[in-house]
Amino acid sequence: MNVQTAQKTMYSSQPSKHRPLSESVSRETLDDIYRCSLKRQTGVSLKYMLDFGSFPIERQVIFSAQFLHKELPIRLAHRVAELENLPHGLSAKSQVMQVRDWYVESFKELRQFRKIVDRSDESDFVRILKRIYERHSNVVPMMAMGVAELKRDFGEFPPEVHQFLDGFYMSRIGIRALIGQHVALHSQQDGYIGMICIKVRPMDVAWGAVDDARSICMREKGSSPEVQVFGDPNFAFSYVPSHLHQMLFELVKNSLRAVHDKYEDSDIDPPPIRIVIADGGEDVSIKVSDEGGGIPRSGLPRIWTYMYTTADTPLLDNADTSGVLETPPALAGYGYGLPLSRLYARYFGGDLQILSMEGYGTDAYLHISRLGNVQEPLP
Repeated sequence: MNVQTAQKTMYSSQPSKHRPLSESVSRETLDDIYRCSLKRQTGVSLKYMLDFGSFPIERQVIFSAQFLHKELPIRLAHRVAELENLPHGLSAKSQVMQVRDWYVESFKELRQFRKIVDRSDESDFVRILKRIYERHSNVVPMMAMGVAELKRDFGEFPPEVHQFLDGFYMSRIGIRALIGQHVALHSQQDGYIGMICIKVRPMDVAWGAVDDARSICMREKGSSPEVQVFGDPNFAFSYVPSHLHQMLFELVKNSLRAVHDKYEDSDIDPPPIRIVIADGGEDVSIKVSDEGGGIPRSGLPRIWTYMYTTADTPLLDNADTSGVLETPPALAGYGYGLPLSRLYARYFGGDLQILSMEGYGTDAYLHISRLGNVQEPLP
């Protein structure tokens, strides 16, 4: 498949009102984007990140920068190509075009940067990486707004939209992980290799997530059910603490809301939410159990779809897309919490499963690979 064929394919289904990428960039840049979009992405694993960053000598750091200098434009180009050819007019949404332009700008910066041969080059490259990391900080809510408009226009939308979003957000997790890991190698903390903590205590992370989730529940509902955490407080393993916190926070937040709502008008004290942490040979498994009434079996598939939420949705009412979008850390009401949490779990070889008993409660099982030898599941 050559560059011209790829371009023709991407423009074949564009609505007339969509501003073509060819009007935003030079022909040379356009051809470069499509050439890179046809190249294969190179996945890495948690173990690779750990082994590579264990001895961040100058040669290793420069090699890492050289890898990112080559790999990141390929990943960005893949996403630009997808954003240009989304189904059902999603590519024409202003928010999606804004995200596309962010990806194009980052692509151009990386491609225009000189060849990295020494520490001075690498230091300048880190500044570019930090700028890209910041530029893309609002990609999730901005895309969510575009999808919300599509849903408002068409109601339920086809599965291919959800499939695209899964791949797009998985790619975003990977890009931010690679950038974050390299940048963090320059500010090493005790017990960390880059942004990976070599001795994460899931009990500590769980209590931190509980405190944050209960705080939100108290603010929004006026009270909060109790939470119990069971497991070995000294057990530790290597992982990215922020990823683990985000997943547990989302699960606990959902359980708190379900239990609170079920017992809000009851004379019975709400039963506590139980978190159980198990140390297995291959996986660290964490179960979050509640007695919040459960989910109908017919509704279970919907919890993994984007924009499915039982909370108030603030996307179109309170958002100003002309500037930087301020968003809560949990995207409450966006219907993104569970789908994104499952992607975070799967990024390093784990998974997230939900089992429910309608009329009783829900069990969420978070599995995290201890081996860390699974490559990124790149789209």
